[in-house]
Amino acid sequence: MRLKIEIAIVLALSLGQSAVYSMVSLLHSLLSPKGLGGSTVTLNQSLSSSPYFDLTYQLLGFLFGLAPVALTLYLLAGDSNPFNRIGFSARPLIKNVWQGLALAAVIGIPGLGLYFAARSLGLSAQVVTSNLGAYWWTIPVLLLSALGAALLEEVVMVGYLFERLRELGRGKWATIFISAAIRGSYHLYQGFGGFIGNFAMGIVFGWAYRKFGRLTPLVIAHFILDAISFVGYAWAKTFITGL
Repeated sequence: MRLKIEIAIVLALSLGQSAVYSMVSLLHSLLSPKGLGGSTVTLNQSLSSSPYFDLTYQLLGFLFGLAPVALTLYLLAGDSNPFNRIGFSARPLIKNVWQGLALAAVIGIPGLGLYFAARSLGLSAQVVTSNLGAYWWTIPVLLLSALGAALLEEVVMVGYLFERLRELGRGKWATIFISAAIRGSYHLYQGFGGFIGNFAMGIVFGWAYRKFGRLTPLVIAHFILDAISFVGYAWAKTFITGL
């Protein structure tokens, strides 16, 4: 019971909370006059008209966003190194990098196609990855945002949750499906396409984690996907209609 309560608290402070807000956001979009297909969601939003206050808010958001990551690593520590426990280390560097790149390719290419298909069917909101101004700090901040999302989602939803569900006696595929379902749920604000795509990502990432026993390739893959999405959006929308 103690572990179940711990999991509930961790999720309530992090991605479980995001899942609840995403469900409400989806309902709001569905009931709005424009409908889901006419809705727009912005991922990295400007928080001030002043460039330097905006930068300050963005950096604070990144730092405080890592608090759940630190909490889960602390909870996993016990009598052992939590980084070793979940395979979150640089070594083996080459293997981590190429596996991360492979995972990014497996998820990213079909994911882009799914997004456009969902948009054409009215099953997804228009996703704007950034509305930050064109400042000297914009790209570094977007890269930090990608890093923060990769650390939060993979450490909490895979490293931490998989360990705790294993201790509760959940099987391999039950654990993978639970994690994937939560991952999909906190992307529901993007629409049904966001849920399906991230649920599939959760299945692939969960399988890879159980196969490799290392979290680092997942973090690398997630960072690559978000970095390309965030930084490349301004360039891509110049050439691709419907973004």
